[in-house]
Amino acid sequence: MDLGLKGRKALVTGGTRGVGRGIVLALARAGVDVITCHRQTGEVADSLERELKEIGGQHAVLRADLGDPQQAAGLMDECASRFGHLDLVVNNAAAISHIPYAELPLDEWQRIVDINLTAVHLVIQRALPLLREGSSVVSVSSKSIEVGIPLRAHYTATKAALHGLNRTLAREFGARGIRFNILSLGMIHTEAVDALPAEQRDQMLERYSKMISLGRMGKPDEVAGAVLWLASDLSRYVTGGVVPVDGGIS
Repeated sequence: MDLGLKGRKALVTGGTRGVGRGIVLALARAGVDVITCHRQTGEVADSLERELKEIGGQHAVLRADLGDPQQAAGLMDECASRFGHLDLVVNNAAAISHIPYAELPLDEWQRIVDINLTAVHLVIQRALPLLREGSSVVSVSSKSIEVGIPLRAHYTATKAALHGLNRTLAREFGARGIRFNILSLGMIHTEAVDALPAEQRDQMLERYSKMISLGRMGKPDEVAGAVLWLASDLSRYVTGGVVPVDGGIS
């Protein structure tokens, strides 16, 4: 199905691994020109560059630590100079750690807030001059905010904050025809799952298969499908919403 995305311009933060990589590749295959970013150089970023080159289009894989406001600003300057405008922004970059709340250091709280929340604010704010009527902004959140996850108070707090930000921006910029939506993800099977020791991985897959209505974890390209829909004109009357991509987890 042709979604009419050919030639559109997108930024996807944190796009070299897992869900982000699936989104970048799906957009590129749909004819979208994509800029993405990563914090560390290496084979993961290099292999994505090779895949994008094979697909074709005007793509860029840039190094930027979005926890640093100057690097976030530099990334947005690159978007402006390379594309001139943006039809889609996907806020996917995020960090997580597992620490008992009573022992959570202030600097670790701040690190997670800087990457998961402040960076989203900076990217959106700097993207505003590049967005136009019909542009779509998608921020990736987590189903974990609905139940709470021990050892992740800082992470879940930032993801919950995205929902309030999203709803407010949808109201504030609706008159300009710019849409803001959230993807609320359940358990997604990425390379991080495959990297676990075999016994631990198998236990995780078995446990979650019993919790998820569809009986399995999701795939990055299934998250990408939701992004493609939110990027297309099929969702042109959808804003301020939260789209669950969770397989019916309970």
